[in-house]
Amino acid sequence: MSAALATFDEVLAAAARIAPHAHTTPVLRSRAIDAMAGCNLAFKAEHLQRAGAFKFRGACNAVWRLTDAEAARGVATHSSGNHGAALALAAATRGIACHVVVPRGAVASKLAAIAGYGAVLHRCEPGIAAREAACAAVVETTGASLVHPYADAAVIAGQGTATLELLATAGPLDALVVPVGGGGLAAGTALALAAIAPDCRLYLAEPAGAAETRDSLARGERVTDFTPDTICDGLRGTLGQPGFDTLRAHGAEVLVVDDADTVAAMRLLWQRMKQVVEPSSAITLAAVLGNPGRFAGLRVGVVLSGGNVDLDALPWAA
Repeated sequence: MSAALATFDEVLAAAARIAPHAHTTPVLRSRAIDAMAGCNLAFKAEHLQRAGAFKFRGACNAVWRLTDAEAARGVATHSSGNHGAALALAAATRGIACHVVVPRGAVASKLAAIAGYGAVLHRCEPGIAAREAACAAVVETTGASLVHPYADAAVIAGQGTATLELLATAGPLDALVVPVGGGGLAAGTALALAAIAPDCRLYLAEPAGAAETRDSLARGERVTDFTPDTICDGLRGTLGQPGFDTLRAHGAEVLVVDDADTVAAMRLLWQRMKQVVEPSSAITLAAVLGNPGRFAGLRVGVVLSGGNVDLDALPWAA
């Protein structure tokens, strides 16, 4: 599917398409963290999704909506980790080839997961321009279908299925907080909320060292010239055009979070809830804890987006 905007009907179709392959992840609660936050939190545990992140939803939808002729040529993408692993696993469920362009310096454990699911790795220099160029070359050489990590309507529709599950389990919510990098999850969430929970406010948790979504929405045009500096390796990507258009239309609000607060929230989730989440996931709880007045007394959904942590480089280790 192209970069055209996804629709809610496509979110519903994605839910049916991925049902045989994706986990229905649990919604977790913590009285202790509720007391700290001053609100009622419902944690959507996407770190327990297959391949360890919500990204399997979008990748699976994209893979299984291909025609047989398209699928026979395989799929390709660029990714710092989670999307690459998700696409590799999704491709394996259909028995097709997968090519993943990975930037130098990506988290070693995430690269091992991509390779472990059977994908062919193609190295490139860091930076979105280098990734896009290398991926285009792979597509040209192999004939594979491009499954963009966040600017693909099928991917965005698949990511929206997490919100369908969350609302079905948790009931009505006043607010929902998701992380934002490239914008695929955020856009899919916006589509789902607009259709079935229009009164639920959407907040986007973004690292201070890569806050181009905040700047893009404030300016009314995408900011693409920036150098990310954040521990949240999954949120260093540039907001895609479909994500920008969807989030702007739905009035999403960005909450900027310092890395130190994200690490503290990550540690809290490990200690109090025994949940192994990565920084790009813990940022959502950090955003809630950092804005007590905004969420006081509300029913708040928090998407824990992934749990692919480099255990040899924990952020609180000496």
